Amino acid sequence: MAKKQSSYLVQNLQVMKHTSFVIAFLLPLLGFAQLASGPMVGHVTYQEATIWVQTMQAGPVQLKYWPEAQPKLAVIGETETTKVKHGNTAHLTARNLVPGTIYRYEILVNGKAIKAHHEQKFETPAVWKWRGDAPDFDFVAGSCFYINEEAYDRPGKPYGGDYQILDAIYRDKPDFMVWLGDNTYLREADWDSKSGIYHRYSHTRALKELQPLLANTPQYAIWDDHDYGPNDSDRSYYGKQWTRAAFRDFWANPVYGAGDTEGITGAFSRSDADFFLMDNRWYRSPQSPSGEILGEKQLNWLIEALRYSSASFKFVCIGGQTLSDARVFENHAIYVAERQKLLDAIDQYKIKGVVFLTGDRHHSELTAWTSPSGIKVYDITSSALTSSTTAHPEEPNTGRVEGSMVGVRNYAKIRVEGPKADRRLVLEFKNASGQVAYTHTINP
Repeated sequence: MAKKQSSYLVQNLQVMKHTSFVIAFLLPLLGFAQLASGPMVGHVTYQEATIWVQTMQAGPVQLKYWPEAQPKLAVIGETETTKVKHGNTAHLTARNLVPGTIYRYEILVNGKAIKAHHEQKFETPAVWKWRGDAPDFDFVAGSCFYINEEAYDRPGKPYGGDYQILDAIYRDKPDFMVWLGDNTYLREADWDSKSGIYHRYSHTRALKELQPLLANTPQYAIWDDHDYGPNDSDRSYYGKQWTRAAFRDFWANPVYGAGDTEGITGAFSRSDADFFLMDNRWYRSPQSPSGEILGEKQLNWLIEALRYSSASFKFVCIGGQTLSDARVFENHAIYVAERQKLLDAIDQYKIKGVVFLTGDRHHSELTAWTSPSGIKVYDITSSALTSSTTAHPEEPNTGRVEGSMVGVRNYAKIRVEGPKADRRLVLEFKNASGQVAYTHTINP
């Protein structure tokens, strides 16, 4: 009897193996191939857009796109091939776009369209300079995005949760989103190998609740310690070339290494605002008053870029708090000399409209500072999206705007609006359900 059961089992395993092979072969041909995650809308400008995808297996992918009102004008872009060494990711480019136009798109794998489970579209900005006031726009910013994976998590209560916050952000329909670091959390089983790092990035990106937001909202990102390396890691981390490669494979910023830097520094513009995507890890030294976070080359580039900018608001995106004078954890205040050089430059060159966008702290708050010559500067700290949170009202941050401390999972929704002579920034911290926990208006 046992011999018959064994023979029956072997036969069924052989059938299953053959069937799996046939299914794996036929699904792409029938158009049912699945993406591992994405698509994700990356940088979108007047005439070009980048769409990111990750496939289950290495192979050819293409982007098909068309103006929403003119599907007959569909274009199929050039073929890219996803590769294992890049996590089976690809950056697909939509070219020769028309400004101020909504486009729909789909992904082709092996020449077959992948069925979309939600809308897939993006909108190019309209040309506005010399034609009228700058368009109003809004965006979302957040940090600390922890997705539980029991096999690698610490025992006990899960550290991540409230994934419905992504639905709340999607319902807000922001023009784009800026991720302020700790966009994924490398565990100790991850950061000592390229395979582990790519596993963590892939696991986080595949979250089901994330997909509609990625598919319809341009995404920009910087990193902080947890997506760069171990907790509180600095320039000595031996695997930073691995994480830099993963960051570039999984995000679609317009540039990396601005100012001849070596990490992930970048920039982009939207309407009359400029965004500076800073790298607070690649050059970070051990903590000391004379140490550095940005490094001389990157800091000098930032100061010169701020001086050059004529934007109403200049958003400087850095993983950790910059304006808070509380010398705790990894705040810039610990690095006294470098922080002072940056603030002195803002004062000396009368650079108006500077707003730091920061994360890391597992709470949100607004910090304000006025330079000796009267220049107003702000720091919007937005944390955490899905990681655990703790309010820190006892911290001696003398610049904290009263009532702005938010100690629950939340995100920052920021709107830039008003005529040229009265541009203003409206800040809302919104909880995981999308309800407003705090609001404040800033004039540059």
